[in-house]
Amino acid sequence: EFYIGLRQRRATGQEYAELMNEFMSAVKQNYGEKVLIQFEDFANHNAFDLLEKYRTTHLVFNDDIQGTASVVLAGLISALKLVGGSLADHKFLFLGAGEAGTGIAELIALEISKQTNIPLEESRKKVWLVDSKGLIVRSRLDSLQHFKKPWAHDHEPVDKFLDAIKTIRPTVLIGSSGTGQTFTKEVVETMSSLNEKPIILALSNPTSQSECTAEQAYTWSEGRAIFASGSPFGPVEYNGKLYMSGQANNAYIFPGFGLGLIISGAIRVHDDMLLAASEALAEQVTEEHFDNGLIYPPFTNIRKISAHIAAKVAAKAYELGLASRLPQPENLVAYAESCMYSPKYRSYR
Repeated sequence: EFYIGLRQRRATGQEYAELMNEFMSAVKQNYGEKVLIQFEDFANHNAFDLLEKYRTTHLVFNDDIQGTASVVLAGLISALKLVGGSLADHKFLFLGAGEAGTGIAELIALEISKQTNIPLEESRKKVWLVDSKGLIVRSRLDSLQHFKKPWAHDHEPVDKFLDAIKTIRPTVLIGSSGTGQTFTKEVVETMSSLNEKPIILALSNPTSQSECTAEQAYTWSEGRAIFASGSPFGPVEYNGKLYMSGQANNAYIFPGFGLGLIISGAIRVHDDMLLAASEALAEQVTEEHFDNGLIYPPFTNIRKISAHIAAKVAAKAYELGLASRLPQPENLVAYAESCMYSPKYRSYR
């Protein structure tokens, strides 16, 4: 009874496409080429199509696909300092193949491709996905949604998630399923038997939907897991040692990412900007953070972190020739800080 919106069913199909097109055309017509549009909480079947359609004509990004991917990649880059090797040396298995899962997978593959100079199609083979029907493999190609098709590799079908772990033998386990308690004791113990330091990212939220808790990850791995989650968890004590777990929160990325686009006057979003944001966030993790088991910096430093990310994103926009605010400021971090909103108000009492 208190709903203040339009009391009619949501548009779908052709009507929906025309409404979006009208909005996207009008917003650019009114505010110009540099207006930044962020897609948030669009359903899978619309999110990928809209991003693909408008990324070449508008300054647009989808936080659920690209922001999530960027913050998770940052955590993986940090975690490598604890487990060793490069991204290309690791094997990734996802539980969940929606917009978050496939978005993260694609950015990991892009970073591997960039680091190794191997084709993207080849670097994707390091990444495996499990959906509700089991491991995504080539024999399922005809029945897959289009955004899952790049991840259909040559392999016999595997129905059960635990069997997929035993067969693929991943070093990194990533949960983006939206289903709680799917990283069971047996799953974590299997990952721990395969890896000295298994990387386990339980990204689904809220807390009730997390694939496992921090306490479960540390206890079942006997304190060896490198863990981060989408939901916040408090410190965990195991065998006399205190473990702190990081939260892979999009709020680490999108404010700084958006600011970097704005201060550079970027006209398009390029995947290399997302990689730059990931690398910038990973750079903010110190030895002290690592000693506490963290692969993300404390959120209390978010303004400093955001300025650093904005500077790296803006620098990449200038490097790619996509920046329109010229000349380039000499100190992009200082310039980003000067452009940030400060919630300080005059006292009227």
